[in-house]
Amino acid sequence: MSFAYKLGTSAIAFAVTAGMAHAQDAAAFWAEAAKPYEGTVLHGVTESTPPSNYIKDVLAPQFEELTGIRVDIETTSWDQMYDKAIKDMEAGTGIYDMVYIEQDIVYAYLSRDFLTDTTQLLVDNPALKSPNYDEGHFTSFAESFRGDNGNLFGIPVEAFIKTYLYRTDLFNDPAHQAAYKEKTGKDLAPATTHEDYLAIAEYFTEWGQANGGELWGTTSQSHTGHPASWYEYVETVLPTFGIYNWGIDAGNNYAAKVENGGKMDSPEAKAAMKYALQLRDLAPPESVQSTWTETATTMAAGRAAQGMIYGENTAWIASDENQSRVVGNIGVALPPLSEGVLAQAEAGEGYVGYYDGGAFGIPITSKNKEAAMLFLEFIAQDEVQPDWAVAGSRITNTATYDDPKVQELDGKLNGYFTMLKDDGRLYAGAPPYPFHAQLREALAPIYYQILTGQIDPDTGVDQMAQKAEDELSALGYRQ
Repeated sequence: MSFAYKLGTSAIAFAVTAGMAHAQDAAAFWAEAAKPYEGTVLHGVTESTPPSNYIKDVLAPQFEELTGIRVDIETTSWDQMYDKAIKDMEAGTGIYDMVYIEQDIVYAYLSRDFLTDTTQLLVDNPALKSPNYDEGHFTSFAESFRGDNGNLFGIPVEAFIKTYLYRTDLFNDPAHQAAYKEKTGKDLAPATTHEDYLAIAEYFTEWGQANGGELWGTTSQSHTGHPASWYEYVETVLPTFGIYNWGIDAGNNYAAKVENGGKMDSPEAKAAMKYALQLRDLAPPESVQSTWTETATTMAAGRAAQGMIYGENTAWIASDENQSRVVGNIGVALPPLSEGVLAQAEAGEGYVGYYDGGAFGIPITSKNKEAAMLFLEFIAQDEVQPDWAVAGSRITNTATYDDPKVQELDGKLNGYFTMLKDDGRLYAGAPPYPFHAQLREALAPIYYQILTGQIDPDTGVDQMAQKAEDELSALGYRQ
């Protein structure tokens, strides 16, 4: 059993119920508000991640105990989750009452009127409004899920940055420090530049191959047939080279090519592509089949000295002895950056990496909107957040940072939550493109060809820029 669930559901139920009592008995509110919907079965679909599994295994049973409303949460792969949700909403079949909305796809859903306005739903149904639910308690991440009217169309359930993890046991080892100093003339420390990151990766890969062959210098999200690899390039690598929003200038007729005012085929983008390929070559062999999940398991298995890992995995990698071999030996840092990128991020003119996460939304086709809203209010309360944060390295409510158990875990994570609080402003989610999915599907196959060596990097980058402009023209965005 993962450390996330060691409290047990009965203990969590007591803590949740006790903490919810403010101006009135919270348990009484849930029982009264849920009376019209008692016996309803809600269906939700989401990706199988630590935060979502916590909803399924802990929060949904507690909600059912309080309300009599059953919540069946289907956790599956990212691609299946997306496919099932969008097909249901397109067909209007109403299979799902809640769908996971990834931050990068919400703009497409809003443009197609797929989602229920949760703010308005509570205005129209005041009896549904929990005294412990307050939109103002969400972190700034919630702003990604507001419509043009300022209302929320998704209730945040997870939010995290993709951060630089490194093995403190390796970096602090005097033998490694001396050997690295001799090899490079530099001190062994978390890299702040791409050159230093590569030098560290090369050192540990060489050392690993000479000493048992089970350690490499970095992770790499380089699956040759899954969008995760393309996302690693556009959302993780490109920003560190100063290329933002995929290299597309939305204010300049959605230009992608340099000759038209974009940056997708710029010298910086081509340097970023070569850097990504170098990392792939210094990573374990499983990297060519690694998505966002496998890079985390690679890190947890102790097979990489450093890596760029989605923050939802940070807690269990650093703290859960049942899943990780590197417990107590994980440090966190900002990613390596090109000169000027940090200054641009601090000025709000760029960003250093990806602020990821998602929300639960209620499809407009749901037949149980009111009951679903009650559940989303329940999981949004301050009182349920600390244990959820410990379980899934996610924080969506501002009060969570100050909770003692969150602060205790923060110490074990070498300050990951502190970084999220203090430096989260330096990260950004995906650009607000309603054409996100269409462009990804058009460009990812070219990226796969670069990864497999069918196209050389420079040619591939040029082809992606041209394809982007062709696709955006076909979709009506470039005039």
